Amino acid sequence: MCGCGCNPCTISLTETLWSFLGALLGMGAVGYVQYVMLAGTDGVLLIGSFGASAVLLFGVPNAPLSQPRNLVGGHVLSALVGVFFAAHVPLPWLAAALAVATAIAVMHLTATLHPPGGATALIAVIGSGDIHALGYAYALMPALSGALILLVAALLVNNIPATRRYPQYWN
Repeated sequence: MCGCGCNPCTISLTETLWSFLGALLGMGAVGYVQYVMLAGTDGVLLIGSFGASAVLLFGVPNAPLSQPRNLVGGHVLSALVGVFFAAHVPLPWLAAALAVATAIAVMHLTATLHPPGGATALIAVIGSGDIHALGYAYALMPALSGALILLVAALLVNNIPATRRYPQYWN
């Protein structure tokens, strides 16, 4: 089961196309901001964990882990956790492990579990010098900003067909 009550082996072509369109528009919007609006700046917006968020938001929009609170809270809290461990644990392998494990615990405790959040925490530790230079601002740009762009795309695309309703709940 995929969280929407359907058998994953029998997803309709129509649902597949809506998932494709949503992911294309959502990731396209994040990429557009990264490569056009932030061109010539040190702004970083496009991170790998957003690809996994797109799978949830557009592939299984009814799933509990795809809801807005999980998307936004999961990315922002995990970003903060990742930056903390990147800054305070000198061994990268240990910082990475602590960041992901703690991000999972924090997301559980705050009811914001979003699996791509683990990757957001990990990116804060193993990311480029540009990512490290952001410090705690990483929680705002890219984590919050990118999640909000994906959320707007999910609200628009997932409510066009009568077969989809997003979100299932806000809290």
